[in-house]
Amino acid sequence: MSSHVSQVRALYKALLRLHRGMPYGLQAMGDKYVQEEFKRHKQCSPTEARIFMDEWTKYYLTLAKQLSRRKKKQTIGNNLGPELLENFSDEQVAQLNELFNSATQRTSGKES
Repeated sequence: MSSHVSQVRALYKALLRLHRGMPYGLQAMGDKYVQEEFKRHKQCSPTEARIFMDEWTKYYLTLAKQLSRRKKKQTIGNNLGPELLENFSDEQVAQLNELFNSATQRTSGKES
């Protein structure tokens, strides 16, 4: 097994373990999103793979830091600045909007 495949698998498993610290609805949504994204990028180019791994590693580190701060009202996630959003494709913006809608429905107790 190549080193790259091992690194991808280790990050994937670490993300799913980290999600266990999230509220149930967010955990399920996060797990599904991670599974879909990793599956979608299985055959990407080496350049895309490097960016993909860097971004998911940043996500892991950010979420781990946020979950380690045990508070009554826990904030999870970061706001995306306009400079980052400008680099998103139309498909990515639509996916982000769908994710946002799903997350806000789950956290406000309006699960369907």
